[in-house]
Amino acid sequence: MLEKIDLAGKKALITGAGGGIGRAIALRLAESGMKLALVGRDPQKLVRTAALTGRPLDMLVLPTDLEKPKAIDEILRILSGHFKGLDVLVNNAGAALNRPFEETSEAEFDHLMTINARVPFVLCQRTLPLLRQSECPTIINVGSVVSHKGYIYQAAYAASKHALLGLSKSLAKEVAPEGIRVHVISPGSVYTDMIRIARPDLGPEGMIAPEEIAELAAFLVEHRGNAIIDEIELHRTGKEPFL
Repeated sequence: MLEKIDLAGKKALITGAGGGIGRAIALRLAESGMKLALVGRDPQKLVRTAALTGRPLDMLVLPTDLEKPKAIDEILRILSGHFKGLDVLVNNAGAALNRPFEETSEAEFDHLMTINARVPFVLCQRTLPLLRQSECPTIINVGSVVSHKGYIYQAAYAASKHALLGLSKSLAKEVAPEGIRVHVISPGSVYTDMIRIARPDLGPEGMIAPEEIAELAAFLVEHRGNAIIDEIELHRTGKEPFL
């Protein structure tokens, strides 16, 4: 029987919460009464997300550069002191690159692997002690259709998203006996700032809306039955992803 969790008062940490998919997930989880720790690079965007929830006092704004060595330790120190627990981790922050393989630098490769794979790895590892104390411990990692496929000019990006998928699938099996759910959402092209900047010639027609991803995330958090969903893959109708 599918159990629906009352999320009121539960706590979530969302990376990349300043816009796009991260903001949409934040707004949707806030509708369910959750308290949120919002992580991102731009303080103003995070404050805007908090304001849009209509409950800014329940939001913890944590601007940081996740690539910095002590960034994760610091946000978890603040989160633990403020929320006294954690129920949901959403690893949404991501970086993309559309560049020929031979023109991709080692520094760019390292940047993508850090943001898209290493940061989620560390956050999952460091938050497990908190999640083990939760009644509905859930990890959602936002991957990409490129977690499965390779596209021209996206070797480094595909490598990082494949790494995230492998991490998620292995972790899911390891922590399942403890009741911790690990899910991956792998969308195709979502109409976000990343797409608008990379392809200003394109509009939202036929693309996935961030709110669609948010609804899936909320469903995964709210529902805990015997069936385990480890991954959801989404595509634009009949079209290839742009990034």
